[in-house]
Formats: sequence, C-alpha cells, structure tokens
Amino acid sequence: MAASLSKHLLFRLRGGGGEQRLLLSRASTSHASSPAPPPPPPPPGAAAPPPPGAGKEASAWSKLFLFAPGAITFGLGTWQLFRRQEKIEMLDYRTRRLEMEPVAWNEVASTGALRDPDALEFRKIVCEGDFDEEKSVFVGPRSRSISGVTENGYYVITPLIPRSTEPGSLQSPILVNRGWVPRGWRYKNVKDHQILHEASEPKAVKQPDGKSSWWKFWSNEPKSSPEIEKPREPPVRVIGVIRGSEKPSIFVPANEPSSGQWFYVDVPMIARACGLPENTVYIEDINEDVLPTNPYPVPKDVNTLIRHSVMPEDHLKYTFTWYTLSAAVTYMASKRIKAKKVRL
Repeated sequence: MAASLSKHLLFRLRGGGGEQRLLLSRASTSHASSPAPPPPPPPPGAAAPPPPGAGKEASAWSKLFLFAPGAITFGLGTWQLFRRQEKIEMLDYRTRRLEMEPVAWNEVASTGALRDPDALEFRKIVCEGDFDEEKSVFVGPRSRSISGVTENGYYVITPLIPRSTEPGSLQSPILVNRGWVPRGWRYKNVKDHQILHEASEPKAVKQPDGKSSWWKFWSNEPKSSPEIEKPREPPVRVIGVIRGSEKPSIFVPANEPSSGQWFYVDVPMIARACGLPENTVYIEDINEDVLPTNPYPVPKDVNTLIRHSVMPEDHLKYTFTWYTLSAAVTYMASKRIKAKKVRL
C-alpha cells in the first residue's frame, strides 16, 4: 500500500508541473501576440516639443548676440576717428583766427558786426577805456598750478567802459575776463573799494560851540578854495579775444547771482548782473604786459585758447583702445562658437 501511495504522489507531481509549464507557455504566447499598450498621455502643463528647425534659429540669434559687443566697440572706435578729424579742423580754424591782426573796438562797433557775435569769436580786439571794478564778478573756484603747487582762485570779470575817440560818439561797454587771481585777492579788492568809497564821501565840518559869526572873520583858518580837478588817468588798454559762454558739465552747480556765486561763465547772466544788455561782448584778456609790482590778475595764455579738453591725439588713443577691445571680444565669441560645434 505504501508503494502504491508513492506512485500516486509522483504522478501528481509530474502532471502538475506539466500543467504549470503549459499555463506559463500559453501566457507568454498570448502576451507576445497582443499589441503594445499606448504610451501614457503627458501630464497637464507640460511644454510641447519644439517644432523642427527651432534649434537652428536659436543658435543663429545666439551667434549674433555673441558678436554684438565686438560690433558696438568697433563702431565707437570709428566714431572717434570722425571726432578726431572734427577737432583738427576746429583747432586749425582757431589758429587762423588768432593769427589775424587785432581789430580796434570802435571799428567793430561802428561796422555793425556785433549783430552776429559768433562770427567774431576768436578774433583779437583792442579797446581803451576804464574798468568799473565795483561791478566785478568772480567766477570759480579755478585752480592754477605754479611750480608744481596748485592754488585755488577765481577768474575776475569786469565791465570796461570804452572812451569815445570822437566827440559825441558813444561805444558799448564790454565784459573783460582780466585773468586769474588768488582767493585772498577777492576779499582784499572788496575791502579796498569799501575804504575808497568811505573816503570819497563828504564830511561835515564842525564849528566850535558857542562861537558867533565873527569867529570866522578873526579865525586864522584859510578860506576854502574851489577844488582843483585832478588830472584824468590814462585809459586802460586791453588786448583780448572774443569768446562765448562756457558749457558746464552736469557736475557744475548753477550760478547764483543774488548771492554772488558764479561757477561758470554765462555771458547774458553776468551782463544782467552788471546792469548791461544781454548781447554784451565778452572777451578774455591776453595782454602779457604784467607789472611786477601788480602781478594780478594773470591774463590767459593764447595757447590755452587754442587747446581743447580732448585733443586729436587723445581721440587717436581712444580709437586704438576701442579697436583692440573689439578684436578681443570678437575672438572670444568665435572661440565659443567653435567649442559648441566640437561638442555636437
């Protein structure tokens, strides 16, 4: 009986394994014959795939962006070349004007050339008259370097009243930039004018108290005689160059005529402050005849009128700098593009 039971169990084990293998084979064949399930839909909010050719357009724009700094710097260098040529022509124009013979102020005023002051700029004129120093205007501070030492001061601008050469003729006053003066000269000049004004005022003569009119008769004091007119001083001779108003930068404060603060030359504004017409001619004194006993004001040098803050050689340096920068950034952009191609 034990033998029959073992045979029965062995048969069942063999038959069960075959059925299991049959089921596995059927499942595998059915899985292979059935079609693949569709891919899951993309989650909501996902970006759509880029259309074909979009990558090429993006790479073209990136190339243009990389080469943009080189193009801009190259344009700035070319602009400096044009500015250099303009400065050369401007300096030649100033040099030719300053080399002309000086013109007398009465001839300029009589010909009616004052209607166009710009046409007279950088022309030398000669004028004789008297300075109205009480109306002087101090523009500054302006620094001046002497033997390596920098000192602050001002430009003093004073109205000049021309003396008429013919009887009955009247000439227009002009504003003269007499030159540079130190800071202490301004307050010294104001003090001297106050002393002179006080000395010119008439003083009342006091008579002794309690004296009658017969005191004047018996007094030994000399009788007052009519004042003798003092000889008139010779006129001041000024050789100057006609100039215009300055163009201040954004860092220069505005002028304050009410408080006497002048930071740059504004000819119409200074003329109004001095009680003169707005179209008053403004000149800069270039007379080099400075007395050793009175060295101030120091007139301007003619060479400083020809020069400019940015000279042609400076523009040439700027051009070289911009072109070098353009070549550098263009080379870096080309290397970057080549590196991208190698990666692809």
